[in-house]
Amino acid sequence: MEVQGRIKMIGETQTFGANGFKKREIVVTTEEQYPQHILVEFVQDKTDLLNNYQVGQQVKININIRGREWVNPQGETKYFNSIQGWRIEALQQEPMGDNLPPVPPADAFEPAGDLNDDDHDDLPF
Repeated sequence: MEVQGRIKMIGETQTFGANGFKKREIVVTTEEQYPQHILVEFVQDKTDLLNNYQVGQQVKININIRGREWVNPQGETKYFNSIQGWRIEALQQEPMGDNLPPVPPADAFEPAGDLNDDDHDDLPF
């Protein structure tokens, strides 16, 4: 899966526990009718992927959704979701228009002069 949008925030790399688990968060704001602020985590060696990006840049992030189960001290089971990024790439700003070559005006074409009224049913279907 992927999420696209403009970078709103890039956090610092955080280290947790005795094993040195590393995590870095980024928030991407989608550009749609109702923009969403999506928090994406990059973990371990993937945290360095964010070094070359800045707030305001448009990006596409490839993600995996992760879920965890946790039982609290009272014995209640809780579930948590996270979005983990594993690849990020910058999106180029699209120039206005749809990059199609210009179409010449209709009067730039010469009319066909060799039409024969008897040939109107020569289509193969």
